[in-house]
Amino acid sequence: MSAESRLLEIGTSPHIKAPEDVRDIMFNVVLALLPVTAFAVWSFGLSALLLLAVTTITCIATEHVACLLAGKPTTIRDWSVTITGLILGLTLPPGTPLWMAALGSVFGVVITKSLFGGLGYNCFNPALVGRAFLQISFPVAITTWVPSGLPGRFTSLLPSTLTAPFMNMDTGAVGAYIEKALAAGGIDGWSGATPLSMWKFADTPEFESTLRLFSGMIPGSTGETASWLILVGGFYLIWRNMMNWRIPTGMLGAAFLLSGAFWLTDRAAYPSPVFMLFSGGLLFGAMFMASDMVASPMTSLGVWVYGAFIGVVTVIIRIKGALPEGVMFAILLGNALSPLINGLTQPKTYGVKKKGLFRI
Repeated sequence: MSAESRLLEIGTSPHIKAPEDVRDIMFNVVLALLPVTAFAVWSFGLSALLLLAVTTITCIATEHVACLLAGKPTTIRDWSVTITGLILGLTLPPGTPLWMAALGSVFGVVITKSLFGGLGYNCFNPALVGRAFLQISFPVAITTWVPSGLPGRFTSLLPSTLTAPFMNMDTGAVGAYIEKALAAGGIDGWSGATPLSMWKFADTPEFESTLRLFSGMIPGSTGETASWLILVGGFYLIWRNMMNWRIPTGMLGAAFLLSGAFWLTDRAAYPSPVFMLFSGGLLFGAMFMASDMVASPMTSLGVWVYGAFIGVVTVIIRIKGALPEGVMFAILLGNALSPLINGLTQPKTYGVKKKGLFRI
């Protein structure tokens, strides 16, 4: 027996590893997003297609340039930045000006990911940070909605899509375009608001039917409307063991229970828990954003606490806050608290006495 064969190699766990690596996992997330992406393009047409192309290509190009400037090998082949671009585009209204989409993409990748050291070091979800930046900087554009299935969506662009950089978006032109397209299709008019906004700001609360919420034929962000396809993508990742099922379960379960408690106190004023689950971006956030492996806790108890916290904050913002939607801010708050939750929920090591609240 040679000397080399008798060497004892000592290493840290895990000692038995699955064949999948980061690239495999990220590629499967992209696959899970494809049905939602395809439905978004079908629902909103060329404007949505260009929006998703711009966010994805800009994110990839930004990360490539950032790696070159840092003197590191490019990381665009691991698919993580492709996910960032797709998710950012899917969380924006389909009529978002393309220059805004590109600006949000650069901000999310550079500020949240590249400056922190790249994949595995970002404290927050880069796509959500880019979206939050756009929400704060351009609130009118981020809250201008268009109906799904608009006639002529595959032959023309929404007027806002090609708005010149740093010019105000002409919402009047968007409204006129929508009215003209609807009239051509034999439709008299539309509400001009998402189901959440209709409930939140209408003098008499209106609740969209569960079937329409589930089918996706409603106004909203590009990728948040088709609940059934979001569930298909999420269940695929859970089936492949590439997403921690406890996070979306805790998030949706907490949102269902808290909204159900409000609903039972006054069914005329508060939406049902089913409406709360399938409206807005709650389902999409639970399946594809809150479950970010880097920005979420790692302990078994921690992921439950993390998911439940996001679900509760989302419902509180929706019901008691000034905004109709709170998923984005709830997930970012959850990302910020993730290290704290990790520290508080560390399991006790056998034979070691736990001291204080944290174990490092």
